[in-house]
Amino acid sequence: MKFNLKYFLLAMALLWVSNTSAQLKARDSKMDWFENARLGIFIHWGIYSVNGIPESWSFFNNYISYEDYMKQLNGFNASNYDPELWVNFIKESGAGYAVITSKHHDGVALWDSKMGGINTIKDSKAGKDLLTPFVKALKKSGLKTGIYYSLPDWSYPDYDVMTREVKRYALKSEPERWVKFQNYFTGQLKELSEQYNPDLYWFDGDWEHNAQEWRSAEVQQMLQKRNPGVIVNSRLNGFGDYATPEQGVPVVRPSAPYWELCLTMNDSWGYVQHDKNYKTSNQVIRTFIDCVANGGNLLLDIGPKPDGTIPAEQVKILQDLGAWNKKHAEALFGTRAGICGANYQGKSTISADGKTIYAFVENIPTADVEIRNLARHPKKVRVLGSNTDLKHKYDASTGITYISIKKNQLDPTVSVIALEFEEKAEFLKEVPKVNYNNLLKSLAKNIDTSPLPLIHALANDSWMGDFSFKAQLAQIKPQEPTESKLLEDVNNWTKKHAEAITGSSGLPQGYYDGFSSLSPDKQTLYLFVDGKPNGPLQIKGIKNKINRIRIVGNGTLLTHQILNKQYWSEVPGMLYIPVPEDQLDAKMTIIAVLLDKPLSLHQEEIKPIESN
Repeated sequence: MKFNLKYFLLAMALLWVSNTSAQLKARDSKMDWFENARLGIFIHWGIYSVNGIPESWSFFNNYISYEDYMKQLNGFNASNYDPELWVNFIKESGAGYAVITSKHHDGVALWDSKMGGINTIKDSKAGKDLLTPFVKALKKSGLKTGIYYSLPDWSYPDYDVMTREVKRYALKSEPERWVKFQNYFTGQLKELSEQYNPDLYWFDGDWEHNAQEWRSAEVQQMLQKRNPGVIVNSRLNGFGDYATPEQGVPVVRPSAPYWELCLTMNDSWGYVQHDKNYKTSNQVIRTFIDCVANGGNLLLDIGPKPDGTIPAEQVKILQDLGAWNKKHAEALFGTRAGICGANYQGKSTISADGKTIYAFVENIPTADVEIRNLARHPKKVRVLGSNTDLKHKYDASTGITYISIKKNQLDPTVSVIALEFEEKAEFLKEVPKVNYNNLLKSLAKNIDTSPLPLIHALANDSWMGDFSFKAQLAQIKPQEPTESKLLEDVNNWTKKHAEAITGSSGLPQGYYDGFSSLSPDKQTLYLFVDGKPNGPLQIKGIKNKINRIRIVGNGTLLTHQILNKQYWSEVPGMLYIPVPEDQLDAKMTIIAVLLDKPLSLHQEEIKPIESN
């Protein structure tokens, strides 16, 4: 079946409207703070930080004996633990809430539980309650409190599962042991509820049993009885308030009205001294933007050391993220999902009242920033940070609003342009078709004549799979020298990049923040790069193996990096491609990505990880 991007975009637009309407109906006032916060900090802290091994999973998967895993209790000292300093770092990042592991699957609780089991007070070198001082500092700061709680407890003698290969008993044969465990874990939850009254519960591990066995409905009711406004994540067999995709930024926007991506800074949840594979601050900031632009939250993880200090690399990322967030807070916190790719080739958000569009600019553009198909003109356009007003103009023949932004107005990571309207921003239902002859004549009248709007127009048509612009360009007969020069520039650019404008339509919205196209055999993906990127190109959802990456027109080979690809999961990682500045085309660069077979895209929702 031939893929037609025009029909896909129409279907996606209708789906977006339908989903948005459904989500508005489903909104719950208790979710307001969560939706507006947009950023939370996840804290994985436990005895696994001593040897820097996977939390709980290392003995579950038989990478280490249970006895050797538990020896880490003797090295978990929390000697430099400063919960107020932690909260300062979290607040500085711009986060509105934090979620801390009160107990992971290994069963080691950070608070003084009276229900039995293992805890840091009586069993670890720390010898004290580590949860209470952090929650106190968090509440004092005004940040919302989230508590992670593992439903499975692979250490508890009456829990049925111990490792991947060892089960203590079968529920049907010894139901009284399971009831004993049910009373144990619900008793711990009652303690957490009464002692800390958190704003949010972050459950994990529900895949090991069904809702009846976990008493999911009963647990939800118990927690809501103590606090009717408490929020519960999705990992209680569906008895929750929001979805929790893990590690991979969703390509397909989750169907749930509220969602939150949990993500590590490197490849580890807890502290692993040898894991230096950290994402850059640029990558973390852009991932956060990606979540917000799709109407979700980011729960960014940190893993403190066994003495309670936070690794310097993680502190640096929190500080860089916080500095950028502070400058651009208006476009992030309290906003809603942005506009579709047919209207802007990049990420965006919309203010809660719908009257301001925030366009994120992740490069140094060589020409004006273009917003397409606006039904009415913005009353004001400005760049966030300096609030400098920007010159803009509307071209009635193309339906494009051109926004001029100077280099000294740009942020070195990502810039944000705000378009303000008298009423809610609206877009044309029918996309105007570009007449290249009329556009050429219009551009020729400008004092600062540039062929870039023409090249942008044909890049957009290539993305849509409409290559009729080649016939239009061939039929144009320039009347003035300026028109001749513009047409010559465009023709020279198209000759250099001819292979990228002959195949078929490009990636659907969400996979790449720019125009793209495919070769006729669908085995080469062409990425259009406008201006100078502030960081590596970022592409989501490609299942294929990458054979080679080169620059169209000169053949220069490029490297690439794939992050957050879990070996046990079919969900592809994020593809990053650094583009050397000295290889950029002055008008628009095109990158060719050679795939091992015709393009295959991940088109399912990203779900929680049930293994490690």
